[in-house]
Amino acid sequence: MTTKTSKQKVFTLLVEVGRNKGDGLPNEATGGALMCYASGIDEAEAVRETVAILKQADLAPLDVSGYGTLEERLSEGHDISDEEKALMQRALDENSVIVAQMTPFFDDD
Repeated sequence: MTTKTSKQKVFTLLVEVGRNKGDGLPNEATGGALMCYASGIDEAEAVRETVAILKQADLAPLDVSGYGTLEERLSEGHDISDEEKALMQRALDENSVIVAQMTPFFDDD
């Protein structure tokens, strides 16, 4: 009996977004940042899927920073909570993108 192993991995991505009509950000916000967990064969695929889904949600992705897989982050000494690990596992199980946190940006004026 052979067990099929998934080639999917979950990547931690930080996505900066600009403004777009219907984006759900506060009216005074100039943009925002989203912490996402996205599944993919590699980071490039995870980024493409994340950008596509955010565009469908009327967000305007400007820049994506990758922070690697759970294993890579742990090897770099990142402190990762059980809640964060559970969201990563959910992204893997559902082969999806999970937006874990959205932080709006405001002008300092």
